[in-house]
Amino acid sequence: MKVLREFYDLMMLGASSYAQWDIDTSQRILHDRRRMAILGLLMLPILLIGVAFADQVSDALPSMLGSKQAYGPAYYTTTIFLASIAVGVVAGLITGCIGAGGGFIIAPALMSAGVKGILAVGTDLFHIFAKAIMGSVLHRKLGNISVSLAVTFLIGSIAGATLGGYINRTLYELNPVLSDAFITTIYVFLLGFLGFYGMTDYFRMRKAAAAPPKPAKPAQSSKSAKAAGEPKKAAVVDDMTGLARKVQSVNLPPMIHFDEGVVPGGRKVSAHFLVVSGFIVGIAAAIMGVGGGFLTFPIFVYVLGVSASTTVGTDILQIVFTAGYAGIGQYAIYGFIFYTLAMGMLLGSLFGIQIGTLVTKVVSGVTIRGFFALAVMSAFVNRIFALPSKLASMGYIPMTQETGQIVERIGIGIFFVALGSFTVWVFWTFFANIKTLKRED
Repeated sequence: MKVLREFYDLMMLGASSYAQWDIDTSQRILHDRRRMAILGLLMLPILLIGVAFADQVSDALPSMLGSKQAYGPAYYTTTIFLASIAVGVVAGLITGCIGAGGGFIIAPALMSAGVKGILAVGTDLFHIFAKAIMGSVLHRKLGNISVSLAVTFLIGSIAGATLGGYINRTLYELNPVLSDAFITTIYVFLLGFLGFYGMTDYFRMRKAAAAPPKPAKPAQSSKSAKAAGEPKKAAVVDDMTGLARKVQSVNLPPMIHFDEGVVPGGRKVSAHFLVVSGFIVGIAAAIMGVGGGFLTFPIFVYVLGVSASTTVGTDILQIVFTAGYAGIGQYAIYGFIFYTLAMGMLLGSLFGIQIGTLVTKVVSGVTIRGFFALAVMSAFVNRIFALPSKLASMGYIPMTQETGQIVERIGIGIFFVALGSFTVWVFWTFFANIKTLKRED
């Protein structure tokens, strides 16, 4: 249990790192007229073609988005576009307000709206890549990155993304329902893990906040404080898990050196472990349609013993290349990206992140943790309620189609009510405190 708890904490650090990257990238896009103009140009052809040929294209397409027949990106209706913006807004609110990646809810939200799982995954990956490129993510903040570490890791992540995309496409060709069930099952396990520990974390923080404050310890003299502080600093610098020490002790060439500026002499790890780690992150990213940052952090820190600063830089770099390769190389060229949805989500997330980050200035950390747990648990309920109907349609469990649809609709209702409540609360908090926020600015 302790190991799982530590792994959850590191996953949250990874999600927070991704969220901060998302916020910084969104700020750069919004505060640059040239980038906003590029976004407008990207959306203009889709809207014009869609408006002009919506009826003709609609008649030629299947009723369910993402059937076995791939189709062009020009398909457009006002409902689809507005729905994609709404999904982007909510994801942006979660990222900005909670400080954890809102990507956990994008694929479940799109699938609940009728988009096939493989199309939701490909679209989300393309949305991440488009935002990264527009935000020029490869900037000076990557100064902590170890190039050798990053390149070796990307060898594995590209291989993993290739396999993940192949798995999704193969299952889809066998049976679209099987593909949806597979993606849904992956999300059930991930969201269940995050939701359980998220709720535990929230109640623990509430209990701690309600407890009376402990009496302050008497102040130490500067000499004793310095003496007491020195070993603590050393402990932080050399803080590695037992597993990381064992991994770094394996001398299996080629060895990759890193963290020279963090510890004297730096650290080293076998390239084979880096490639395997990248492979795990890449396959998860390609199957789930996420950046993979929530896995990079725990693997790097807990397993490989990489410092947090180096991990953040490498994580940002791998998000760009892994999402770009998986989105374009494994989904776009096969027709599994819905560009209208991706552009709508990008537009909505830019707006949602701004509101979310402002709300954090007037809301307690305990409340924010509570809403994170609520969002993740609602997505977990949504996916686990969607699973029976898919399993029943393939004959794996005895259930009528009508019963399965009712159960799935209950999950969809719970999901959208929870996210809707969160959205209303964020906007209400924003407008109720707008004078306070203006004074702070």
